Amino acid sequence: MKRHYYLTSALLLSVAIGCNDKSLDQLNPNAVTTDSYFKTDVQIKSATNGIYAALQSTNLIAREWFFTEDLRSDDVSAGGGQLETPRNQLLTGVHDTGNSLVSSVWTGAYRVIHRANVVIDKAAASTTTLTASVANQATGEAKFLRAWSYFELVSLWGGVPLYKNYVTSLAGSAPRSPEADVYAFIVADLKAAQDALPATYDAANQGRATKGAAQMLLARVYLQQGDYANAKTELQKIISSGTYQLVDEYNDNFIEETEFNKESIWEVNFLPSGGTFNWGGDGDGASGGEETVRTQEYSGIGWRNIIPSNSLLAEFEKTSKGDAKTDPRYAKSVYTTGDKFNNGQSVLTDAQQNGFSSMVDGKEQKISWRKFTLMYKAGVSTTGGINQRIMRYAETLLAMAECENELGNTASAVTYLNMIRNRASVAMPVYPTANYPVSTKDQVFTAIMHERRIELNGEEIRNRDILRWRKLGKLKTEPLAYFQKGKHELLPIPQQEIDNNPNIGLKGQNPGY
Repeated sequence: MKRHYYLTSALLLSVAIGCNDKSLDQLNPNAVTTDSYFKTDVQIKSATNGIYAALQSTNLIAREWFFTEDLRSDDVSAGGGQLETPRNQLLTGVHDTGNSLVSSVWTGAYRVIHRANVVIDKAAASTTTLTASVANQATGEAKFLRAWSYFELVSLWGGVPLYKNYVTSLAGSAPRSPEADVYAFIVADLKAAQDALPATYDAANQGRATKGAAQMLLARVYLQQGDYANAKTELQKIISSGTYQLVDEYNDNFIEETEFNKESIWEVNFLPSGGTFNWGGDGDGASGGEETVRTQEYSGIGWRNIIPSNSLLAEFEKTSKGDAKTDPRYAKSVYTTGDKFNNGQSVLTDAQQNGFSSMVDGKEQKISWRKFTLMYKAGVSTTGGINQRIMRYAETLLAMAECENELGNTASAVTYLNMIRNRASVAMPVYPTANYPVSTKDQVFTAIMHERRIELNGEEIRNRDILRWRKLGKLKTEPLAYFQKGKHELLPIPQQEIDNNPNIGLKGQNPGY
């Protein structure tokens, strides 16, 4: 397995603060500043790596991002009473403006945006000292990562402060921009990124943003707004490129040994470093990379803070429910008491699975997550280096099915759904099935909702699906029991932002908070 690990020695971009003592105002002429740095190819590449480092941080992909996305969905339940209060608040809908997860993801996203803005602005100002191709790609990567962060923000919070250039003082704090303006900015960034980014990289640079990643993210953006025609255009680019395909083994999308396979459109790198997790928010861990705590938080032999929800477990097709076949993705997504792990050397017991049981087929059972956990080759709980797959080709096909159905091409939509079910290791009966007829647009949409939930379960996508379908009026029933209309559509603006940004203040808070 070959992977590139980003430089995580994050650039410290400081702001000078005035002082009455003139002797303290003197600057060291040899010190590195934002004006003297970013002048060479090496420096601009290092700054770009610093954006990825912020993405890897505990505020985002290494921890709080996957918690926030999952806890806002109906895919998960509390694993036990040990689930920390801020997480349980988000799970049950009683979170407020001081919730630490909400604050962490907000802060992490804006840290990525700030670093991206530095790269974009400085690359534009250093055209005479940078190789054009280096500056172009650095700008493309920065715009992609900035767009990803703004999409997370606008999806979760609605209109947010929009910073198009890097900010050097608190005086640059911005008010909230309308959702439409944020989306327009994201679209422009992703179109520019597509033009600047390559289709693939060599082994030493895997994990960087590609043209396909920019296309898939742009498709997500259009889809979230209900713009199915433009979303289809982006999805067709990916399909027609021939760069991606479904892998035969479904589980290959969630383990270390098969990272960067043909199905992967974009994944965030993590480095196996012997169980040492960096708890900082800057992605500035030692050894040139960092682990993710995902495997320990969700693992059946770990903290087991989050387990699959009963509603997710009930969604899988099973012969016990009268379906023609039990979906193999069930056993590939979760562990059940009695399953083997640790390279087949250990058998999972109830006692090893801390916390609550689930209800499956009318029986109480201990069920734990299998996806993105190291249990398949580890006998003890540990943090680890499994890359977080953010986008994969299966999502492309399922998104295309949704677009085709909304555009009146139901037969084409069913074809894309059946491509997912035809994966060699899945081989589920094709649609129509007894429980999923596909003769009408509504029936096809029901099958799409089912297939997306099963195929993409536990991959931090379900929350965005619920948000989209709720906003577009497509949910027949509300998935979240606690949901209050006029409040829970969005997260609260963090209290620290309300306190520190005078251009938002209390009047800029989301409804209900």
